[in-house]
Amino acid sequence: MTQPGLARRLAAEALGAGLLVAAVVGSGIMATNLTDDVGLALLINAVSTVAALGVLIWTLGPTSGAHFNPAVTLVAAVRREVAPAEAGGYLAAQLVGAFLGVALANVMFSLPAWEASTTERTGLGVLLGEVVATAGLVWVIGAVTRTGRGHLGPVLVPVWIGAAYFFTSSTSFANPAVTFGRVFTDTFTGIDPASALPFVLAQLVGAAVGLGLTEVFHPRHGVVPEPLDLPDPVHEPQQSGDRR
Repeated sequence: MTQPGLARRLAAEALGAGLLVAAVVGSGIMATNLTDDVGLALLINAVSTVAALGVLIWTLGPTSGAHFNPAVTLVAAVRREVAPAEAGGYLAAQLVGAFLGVALANVMFSLPAWEASTTERTGLGVLLGEVVATAGLVWVIGAVTRTGRGHLGPVLVPVWIGAAYFFTSSTSFANPAVTFGRVFTDTFTGIDPASALPFVLAQLVGAAVGLGLTEVFHPRHGVVPEPLDLPDPVHEPQQSGDRR
């Protein structure tokens, strides 16, 4: 399959990151409108995020690889799977998408488009949670792409994020772009600006750990990783006589 042009891939990254942030923030707002039970609200938030992430990977993976996450893009650049210039474009697109996505969520619920969060998320335990969540995310992506099972990405990546919502102390942000977007909502999923930078640093540490786990358990051996997307027949329908 011919790789889409860079402009198209950047648009897919911006759209994917934006809709992911909109799902995270919007479902958090809706959850708190529906219930005062924090546990139930977190469950609603997690289910919506998992579902949206799976659909976004499924639909946009064939176009851009469905990074939607600067940590994932940086790991891909380190592995030389993405050229440095293209990686820079991906990062910019993801941040722009996140900034617009949080505005979309806020405005849908009649809130200011951008409002700095006042929710502090601090402590070594919380930062360790982000390291674990991001390391697992990068490792899962590395495992499925290095072992020829990229088509499982739309299932396994969201499953990891959903699980990490509940077993990590940070509720699994695991994404610098999403963290950036959540700075601009003073709602259930927000994070105050002072807490955001340590979160991002923890996520980058986690990405490095996940990269190491991938290299240890799933070394390349000259195999080109396949993207997080669907099997070839979905991309390029073949004539029945062409199948072997």
